[in-house]
Amino acid sequence: MSIVSRATVNPHLVLASAIILPASGQVLNRQPVRGLVFVFFILLLGGFTLQTAAPGVSLVGKLSGGLFVYAIAIYDAYKTARIRHSVWAASRPRQPSRCH
Repeated sequence: MSIVSRATVNPHLVLASAIILPASGQVLNRQPVRGLVFVFFILLLGGFTLQTAAPGVSLVGKLSGGLFVYAIAIYDAYKTARIRHSVWAASRPRQPSRCH
């Protein structure tokens, strides 16, 4: 089944979901494996920077690798949802106007 054959999720809902829970935006976009890959790299890079950061660095600095991937995952989910929604909207048959 192609992308344009069924209605898509509202891109703003995908954005809100992706902000609240990592990878949930990809799941709403029907890309669960992509979401798992993002979660894997969020944990991997977050753990790496946590272990390698200097002792005086803030918590945000210690988790910066994971936060960076998290930000990319949010952008990716929203961008994909916007594209899919635009393609779906453009493929819908236009209703004739009823101007009398």
